[in-house]
Amino acid sequence: MFRHAIVRKPSKNLADGLTTADLGKPELSKVMAQHAAYCDALEQCGLQVIRLDADPDYPDSTFVEDTAVLTVKSAILARPGAESRLGEVANIRDAIERFYGNIHEIKAPGTLDGGDICEAGSHFFIGVSQRTNEEGARQLGAFLAVDGYTSSLIDIRDMTSILHLKSGIAYLGGDNLVVMEELALRSEFARCNLIRVPAAESYACNCVLVNDRVLLPSGFPQLQAALASHGCKPLLLDMSEFRKMDGGLSCLSLRF
Repeated sequence: MFRHAIVRKPSKNLADGLTTADLGKPELSKVMAQHAAYCDALEQCGLQVIRLDADPDYPDSTFVEDTAVLTVKSAILARPGAESRLGEVANIRDAIERFYGNIHEIKAPGTLDGGDICEAGSHFFIGVSQRTNEEGARQLGAFLAVDGYTSSLIDIRDMTSILHLKSGIAYLGGDNLVVMEELALRSEFARCNLIRVPAAESYACNCVLVNDRVLLPSGFPQLQAALASHGCKPLLLDMSEFRKMDGGLSCLSLRF
């Protein structure tokens, strides 16, 4: 059960951030409305939402998930793979230190984005991507092992369809894993009960289990129906503007 979430208000220069999408620039009024609705949804799920001010020095900083990995036992400060985002970690440290006494840090030459890390019960899937390198993954795995967790590496460096691992998978409790078709045959997921998502709806793979609800981007009826058939209760949110910046639902908060 999550009790808290850290979010950061989008800055007015969000459109200056990094993106590989070709969907146009985000509209600021819609960005703010969608972010407010996201925060409201977290509160509906029973979380206390810690709202941080916008940081125009870092246009991507509303995507706070990439700055840390938070577990029940400790916090691991990340080291983003994009150089322009490195300063975001120092700027979120104070918020994390309010709740965690045991804090680790990924060190150079390791790089790690939180969006590449999928916690699945006591096991962590760690994506090795264009943002998270093997050294960063190794350091994280070592920190997790000290706390009694297991982990495995999922190499997605040859994939052009997703930026981070959690763009293509989501853990829904038990053995249930939402997975995009392109990843569905990976041996690393052989023991999971897979909810396979067709290519046309792959963006919706980045859904988020928050207590008794599943936050799901709106406009993806096949996955919505599949989740309902598995007993999940989807809570739909418009993510159109964040999608333009390669952002998804999990990216916008650190949940713990």
